[in-house]
Amino acid sequence: MKKVLVDRFDFKDDYTLSNTYIKHEDGKVDYVGVSIERGWKDNQNMISCVPAGTYPLKLEYSPRFKKDLWELYDVPGRAECKFHAANYARQLNGCIALGAKFKDIDGDGDIDVTSSKLTMAKFHKLMGDEKIAEVIITDK
Repeated sequence: MKKVLVDRFDFKDDYTLSNTYIKHEDGKVDYVGVSIERGWKDNQNMISCVPAGTYPLKLEYSPRFKKDLWELYDVPGRAECKFHAANYARQLNGCIALGAKFKDIDGDGDIDVTSSKLTMAKFHKLMGDEKIAEVIITDK
């Protein structure tokens, strides 16, 4: 089973920044890119990043996004936490967005992520035919 590693390193009120990797069963590690989430708001639904921890991850069809997305399961008090494309933390409702690099895209002083759709495509390709994985989110 593959593991998705989300290594958080920067925590602000409005956003949380991480590097994201995929660890394959053979031990090989692929760098996916960077990720962004909302800031920590005591795990409140829709407005907080996901608590650090290890969670099952399943590839499932999302009616809202009309595509298969990776969803985190067993997040305490939460549901529908997914990996999906977004460039700004404000576009997220407790989910995780992947990107190529960090940049203040809109000049508001907050860090954003670039090339989110392309990075999500890379993520899906690196995950291959897997339908079940594990995500490990760490706070540094």
